[in-house]
Amino acid sequence: MAKTNDKMNNVFVYCEIEGTKVAEVSQELLTKGRKLANQQGVELHAIVAGKDIKGKVEEQILPYGVDKLFVFDGEGLFPYTSAPHTDILVNLFKEEQPQIALMGATVIGRDLGPRVSSSLTSGLTADCTELEIGDFDDRKAGKHYDGLLYQIRPAFGGNIVATIVNPEHRPQMATVRPGVMQKALYEGKAKGEVVYPEVAKYVPAEDYVVKVLDRHVEEAKHNLKGAPIVVAGGYGVGSKENFDLLFELANLLHGEVGASRAAVDAGWVDSDRQIGQTGITVHPKVYIACGISGQIQHIAGMQDSGIIISVNTDPEAPINRIADYVITGSVEEVVPKLIKYYKENTK
Repeated sequence: MAKTNDKMNNVFVYCEIEGTKVAEVSQELLTKGRKLANQQGVELHAIVAGKDIKGKVEEQILPYGVDKLFVFDGEGLFPYTSAPHTDILVNLFKEEQPQIALMGATVIGRDLGPRVSSSLTSGLTADCTELEIGDFDDRKAGKHYDGLLYQIRPAFGGNIVATIVNPEHRPQMATVRPGVMQKALYEGKAKGEVVYPEVAKYVPAEDYVVKVLDRHVEEAKHNLKGAPIVVAGGYGVGSKENFDLLFELANLLHGEVGASRAAVDAGWVDSDRQIGQTGITVHPKVYIACGISGQIQHIAGMQDSGIIISVNTDPEAPINRIADYVITGSVEEVVPKLIKYYKENTK
């Protein structure tokens, strides 16, 4: 199906910012958005809204293959509040008629996405793990659709993977969690045009009635998402004390400690270290899974790791099927030996 590209039908990504720093999840989505736009033969457009950002955000966005960047710069657009950002997107999308719109499944994206999709009656799929382009036959209506966005996400507690399509309504909207897609600078050529629309044309004055008086942003306690080595523990670790062994091993390897949901629910480790469908997604070079059975929900958050080492008392544990190396034994028995021999061999 031929795609018109005078103005309509492009792929849009909403870029989230903290001050003047563009969120990594937005760059991950720009990378994915570029691929989708190429497949559809259309352009990749990006939107960013904030205060005093002109000249400070463009170079964090354009290198990912953006053809056109809309920079909304105005008082009251940072810190984020729902109404102005919603109206920017709704009114811009009415003008531009994008076929696809993507944003991060973050605190902001989970607030903004539903507001925009309900205003435009477009529908939205949250927490997608894959985005692809494909065709769809609606047998009931006897219709064929070319080039729809396959919005792929786990459903029913992760027991099945659902592919969701939105044949009639536009834009096809999806949110994606940080770390699920991989970011990469675009090696092809993109137009790289930047426009600075007049904010007042998109945002009515009454949108600013809600003001943020004070903000406290807590610094991250760890860098689990970016760690090259992750030592993760599951219910099989057995206790909070045994988790101390994992912290010792991780410190030694200059890595970070992660956990499965079962270990978090048991209260052995903080929830911000949870890896999986309901936690964060990691892509380390080495992933050491200690006492983790390997439920599909956990695997969704670590399956792209470089080398996977499983330490488990159960030789039939599901995690062993995707592991490169399997050590059969208990955490109390194996991890102290890993620590001992690593120390001996790195002097």
